[in-house]
Amino acid sequence: MKNGILTPKPNSAGYRHELKFIISEADAELLAIRLRNTLRPDPYAKDGGYFIRSLYFDDPFNTAVIEKVDGIEYRDKWRIRIYDLSDKVIKLERKHKNGQFIKKDSLTLSRRECNALCAGVYGFLLHRKEPFAKEAYGEMVTKHLRPKVIVDYDREPFVYPIEDVRITLDRNIRTGMYSVDLFDPNTITYPATEFMGQCILEVKFNAYLESYVMELLQLNAAQRSAASKYLYCRQYDC
Repeated sequence: MKNGILTPKPNSAGYRHELKFIISEADAELLAIRLRNTLRPDPYAKDGGYFIRSLYFDDPFNTAVIEKVDGIEYRDKWRIRIYDLSDKVIKLERKHKNGQFIKKDSLTLSRRECNALCAGVYGFLLHRKEPFAKEAYGEMVTKHLRPKVIVDYDREPFVYPIEDVRITLDRNIRTGMYSVDLFDPNTITYPATEFMGQCILEVKFNAYLESYVMELLQLNAAQRSAASKYLYCRQYDC
């Protein structure tokens, strides 16, 4: 115990804790005011936040959806993520869930490489030097991963240095449904109905969460949720 939540320590492979909560917009704004006055904003956030668009991949059997619904403890989600509809930073990411721990591996892509992945052309990954690129190639080829859905939302992020705490408020969560064009500003999106009038609060940290942060959040274990933006944004087409 370190003046806060006692949690099992993640191993040295880069795993972190992730807590999720669904809160009302009113509660989210009150929390945001507290956090703005006490914690540092993410240094990459402009004017306090940014717009995130993710393009999620899945196999022909929608395994990522099924595993989430079934509560499988060890599972992966693959996505390409951009910020503010810009191609300056394009990330291929694999989010691995291991019980209560998460781990994210990523690879920076060029616009051309991004377009190739979206078209199902993966060969360039074999020529990248990063070990994760080879892993991505193997997964995408053997599992026949293809783009499935766009997920949009506005994120307000905060950071706390002890145990690398990262707190994010995600609002206005929308689904592109059948659209897979990452960079199209005119993509038609629809509100993810389960999150209308609500906000997803995510708290990520290493081994423990200090009592100071818990007091700021004013949350308890009963409010935790396994909310998945990907799942709710795919329910209309599965």
